Amino acid sequence: MSSTSAPRSPWLALTVLCAGMLMIILDGSIVTVALPAIQQDLHFSPSGLTWIVNAYMITLGGLLLLAGRLGDLVGRKRLFIAGLVVFTVASLLCGMAGSPEMLIAARFLQGVGGAMTSAVSLGMIVTLFTEPRERAKAIGVFAFTGSAGASIGQVLGGALTDALSWHWVFLINLPIGVAAVLLAVPVLKGDRGLGLGKGADALGAVLVTGGVMLGVYAIVQTEQYGWTSGRTLGLAALALALIVGFVVRQATAARPLLPLRVFRSRNVWGANLIQMLMLAAMFSFQILIALYMQNVLAYGASATGLAMLPAALAIGALSLGFSARLISRFGERTILLTGLVLLLAARLLLIRVPVDGAYAVDLLPVMLLSGGFGLAMPALTALGMSGARPADAGAASGLFNTTQQIGAALGVAALSTLAASRTEHLAAEGQRMASALTDGFQLAFSVGAVLLTAAIVLTVVVLRKPTAETGAAETTAPPAEAAAVSVA
Repeated sequence: MSSTSAPRSPWLALTVLCAGMLMIILDGSIVTVALPAIQQDLHFSPSGLTWIVNAYMITLGGLLLLAGRLGDLVGRKRLFIAGLVVFTVASLLCGMAGSPEMLIAARFLQGVGGAMTSAVSLGMIVTLFTEPRERAKAIGVFAFTGSAGASIGQVLGGALTDALSWHWVFLINLPIGVAAVLLAVPVLKGDRGLGLGKGADALGAVLVTGGVMLGVYAIVQTEQYGWTSGRTLGLAALALALIVGFVVRQATAARPLLPLRVFRSRNVWGANLIQMLMLAAMFSFQILIALYMQNVLAYGASATGLAMLPAALAIGALSLGFSARLISRFGERTILLTGLVLLLAARLLLIRVPVDGAYAVDLLPVMLLSGGFGLAMPALTALGMSGARPADAGAASGLFNTTQQIGAALGVAALSTLAASRTEHLAAEGQRMASALTDGFQLAFSVGAVLLTAAIVLTVVVLRKPTAETGAAETTAPPAEAAAVSVA
């Protein structure tokens, strides 16, 4: 594969890639504090509200593997720019939505654009910065963009919702997207790709995406039909059949999206399972705590964003300022356990959160302890990638990104549905709404604590310290998608 153009400056190209990632990360956090306003304006049901998040997260997670392969075939620059265009147009449609159906459909489209953009970004950075020290610095800037996007999103979402309307949490993407597209055309390095004739496992992508989406839908519907109803069990069985079909497909496909040999490493499958449990607890926490502050404590959208800011800042500070040095000194497994214990402590505090909670006493300690995610995530990433052979680095990276999105989506669906079901049951018995809501949130936070406890147990039992050989493989082997770009 040959290059058709060269970037004027790799750092300018990095700015474009970071702008694209900023939109995707921003969109994951900016919506959370606007959910109550969206619910009131468009008349979402409590369980239906989770689809504003899940429609985006599941499509993004389910299509990452296919999008990475398409980048190999059509060229990363083309796919990145196309993804920006799709995401920007979808953001406009979200901002103009006048019904739940239109908003959810537009969120699905946003997930498609997000997958196209994010699947190739890291690989493009690897090819832009070939000197190890410069590459590490560039990846650090890229990672900081993620932390900054999460922090900005929570504050900006509240400010826009209060000052203008919830529509602007989506419309804010338009100037960023347009500027990124205009800069990407002359700045990013072009590549022709391998050609569509080399093939992509579209069937595998359909199976895994359909299976995950059906599974989440089955969970969301339990509020209406119950956990043991024929409808719920039937949907769950169909979802499981699709996932099994995906596994069979990967074992037999000539060019699988996910070669099954990556699961031979206990660090790979263990880290992905732990990540799903951790993200299920963490992302659902963002949604539920925002709903608690607004619907129980009567916080405004701006106040909710500011109240959640210490968590984002603590995560960013620990991940960028301390995690690398602590991992180097104490090892990935120890730092992962430390981070998970901090997150568990935060959830245990939330189990007894009161109806009349005081921020300084009941919420601020939780926000600060949530900084444990900034320790856990870098350590977990290193452990997950250390078990992969150099030839499988790209597949392992794609798997890690995918389980990240799936874990977040399933956590939001399951825990939000549990909270809503508990609240409706208590309200029907005559309990006042604030108290019923609080009990529902307490149940969800209790389940989150169970998930984190399971993650801690798996870390102790399954994960192993990376060997020098696998660690070297991780740091020196570029993702498969990046290697494909650099082939002359």
